[in-house]
Amino acid sequence: MYKKELLFQKIVCIVMILASALVFIYALGFMTDLYDCFYYTMRNPDNLLETKVPGSIIYYDAQNFNSTLLKLSIGLILVSCLLFITNTNVRRKYYIGNYAAIGLSVVANFGVFFWAHSWIEYFKGRFLTTVDFEALEKYAENRSNVLYTRSTFWFDIHWLVFGILICATVLLVVNMVWKLKLMKEEKALIEEGKGAKA
Repeated sequence: MYKKELLFQKIVCIVMILASALVFIYALGFMTDLYDCFYYTMRNPDNLLETKVPGSIIYYDAQNFNSTLLKLSIGLILVSCLLFITNTNVRRKYYIGNYAAIGLSVVANFGVFFWAHSWIEYFKGRFLTTVDFEALEKYAENRSNVLYTRSTFWFDIHWLVFGILICATVLLVVNMVWKLKLMKEEKALIEEGKGAKA
């Protein structure tokens, strides 16, 4: 039973790193469509409200969020690395450092998810309601470097990206509960053995 749990915990710790890296990749790609659609519609850097496409200011407004998400995703990767630093991936028995690393991972992952989700939904709403898509379409017809799209792909894909992160986090907690159960059973067997010798 311990062999299965040891293999499971190793897989879960690797998945945690990969899920955190996926959030980082998502953060890198988040601004793709916004940049391609709106960057060239604002020709006056001194007045960003002067634009060929009403609503294009969303591109600049989303940059602070994206920058913070990028930093937080790097933080998630570093927090996931704590699982390996504390040997959570290979340890037969867990100690305080292992529980601390797991707890920090859970708090960080859920915290970043709820924070990012609220902002992504906010910017998605603004994209759909404030952008003049007719003006964007006309402007894009005459400019090869401007993309016309109504796609909300980069907003919607966050459900998959963070869904993987949250699933990995849940598996990490399941592994910890399983580990506690096995440690308790092992302790009981050791005590029984000592009692039999007496």
